[in-house]
Amino acid sequence: MLRRTFIGLAGAAMVAGSITGASAQEAFKIGLILPLTGPFASTGRQIEAAAKLYMAQNGDTVAGKKIQLIVKDDTGVPDVSKRIAQELIVNDRVGVIAGFGLTPLALASAPLATQSKTPQVVMAAATSIITDQSPFIVRTSFTSFQATVPLANWAVKQNFKKAMTIVSDYGPGIDVEKAFTETFTKAGGTVENMRVPLANPDFSPFLQKVADAKPDVLLAFVPSGVGSQFMKQFVERGLDKSGVKLIAEGSVTDDDLINSVGDVALGVISSHHYSAAHDSPENKAFVEAFKKANNNMRPNFMAVGGYDGMTAIYEGLKKTNGQGGEALVNAMKGLSWTSPRGPVSIDPATREFVQNVYIRKVERVNGELYNIEFDKSEAMKDPAKAGR
Repeated sequence: MLRRTFIGLAGAAMVAGSITGASAQEAFKIGLILPLTGPFASTGRQIEAAAKLYMAQNGDTVAGKKIQLIVKDDTGVPDVSKRIAQELIVNDRVGVIAGFGLTPLALASAPLATQSKTPQVVMAAATSIITDQSPFIVRTSFTSFQATVPLANWAVKQNFKKAMTIVSDYGPGIDVEKAFTETFTKAGGTVENMRVPLANPDFSPFLQKVADAKPDVLLAFVPSGVGSQFMKQFVERGLDKSGVKLIAEGSVTDDDLINSVGDVALGVISSHHYSAAHDSPENKAFVEAFKKANNNMRPNFMAVGGYDGMTAIYEGLKKTNGQGGEALVNAMKGLSWTSPRGPVSIDPATREFVQNVYIRKVERVNGELYNIEFDKSEAMKDPAKAGR
C-alpha cells in the first residue's frame, strides 16, 4: 500500500510538471491542512483567517497565476492529515501543502512532500526536527528552542536557582524542556522535569508536586488552546500565592484565549515571537484588519504564522514566475521582510525563520489582558541548529 502511494505521488508530480509547462494560466492551488474541529480548533481558525486576510489584501493572482486556497480539516489526527495531504497532492494537484497545527501532523505529511516534490509550508508546528524531515519543508512559525532559550536566560538573570518544568509530552514540549534545562543548569541551577500527557491532560497531580517541592520558578508549556485549563488548575492549587514564580513558553498565554483565563494570568512572564500588543505600524494595521474581518477576534501567534506563510508563498512565486516544486522552495530561501511580528527572514541553510524573540509580561490594558513586551533577543536562529 505504501509503495503504491509513493508511485502514485511520483506519477502525479510528473503530470503536474507537464501541465505546468503546458499552461501558465492554470490555477496555483494551496492546500491548507488545519485542525478546525477538536481541542486544537482555535489553531486552525486563526491560521485560516490569516491566510484569507492575506489574500484579501494582496489579491488572488501572482505571476499571472490564479491562487486557489483549498482548506481541509484534519481534526488534529496525524493519519487524517496524511490522508488529506495525499489527496490534495494526487487528486487536486496542489502546488503547496501548508498549515500543520501540531508537530505530529507536520511529520505525517513530510514523506509525501519529499516524494512528490511539493513544498510544505509549516505555519504552526514548532519541534526543531520538522525541517530535517524533508528538503521541501519551509517553516514560518518558530521553534520551541528559539522561544525558550531567551526565557531561560531571563530566569538565570533573576538569580533563580531551583526550577521545575511541566510540559505536554510530545515534540515541542520535550524541546522546551531540553532548551530550558540545558541553559538553566549550565548557569548553575537545578531543574526537575515533569511531562503531562497531550491527550486529556490533568495537571493537578503534577502541580501538587510543585506545591510540595516549592521551587523558585516553574516553567510551563502546553499547546495553544490548553493554557486556560493549566492556569485555572495552577490557581486551584494555590500556587499563585505560594511564592513560586510562573514563567511560560508563550503558547500558554495565547493572545486568542488569554482574556478567558482572567486575572490569574496577570504577571505571568513568557517568551515568544509575537504578541498582539507588539508596538509597530505593521502590527497595528494587521491587528485592526484581522479583527475587522473576523468579528473582533484577536490574532495570535498562529495567525501571524499563517499570514507570513502566505507571504513566503506569494513572494516565492513572484521570483519563480509562478513555478512550484523545488524552484519555489529555493526561491523562499533567503526571503526577508517586515512582518507584524518584526523583521523576519528565512534561513537558507535550515529553511527556518530568523526572528526576534520577546520577553513579555501579562498586563491589563484598556480592560483587556495582553502580553506586553519588555525585552528581546534579536534576529534569533533556531539554537538547536547552531552552526548550520
